Amino acid sequence: MQCERLVTMIKSWYLHVRDETMAPARMVSFMEQHAERCEICLQDPDLKEEIAKITELVLPESKIPKAVRQKTEQAAQENDKIEEVTSDENNSEDSEETKEDDKDLNSNDDPELVNPPQDTQQ
Repeated sequence: MQCERLVTMIKSWYLHVRDETMAPARMVSFMEQHAERCEICLQDPDLKEEIAKITELVLPESKIPKAVRQKTEQAAQENDKIEEVTSDENNSEDSEETKEDDKDLNSNDDPELVNPPQDTQQ
């Protein structure tokens, strides 16, 4: 965030939200209004993303605009799919290695199976 004035106001507004003397939606509204009117904010390319992050932190899930919630959910689903694919790849590699190991197994190779130890009780 390049606008120091906005940073200062966000800190102040957040304290009010935390103390429950300001509604979180009102804070988000104030941030968006300032960003629309401020010359510094209009030139900041990352400001919309930063406001979206702050909105997610401040607003309860039910109050976040539906479009923002859907975008967040889609990103989470994409991450889950990537993790599943990565996990599947790792599991398939393990199973191939296990199959190779199983091919090489021969019970005659294990001396304990061929000649089991005998109990010597006296």
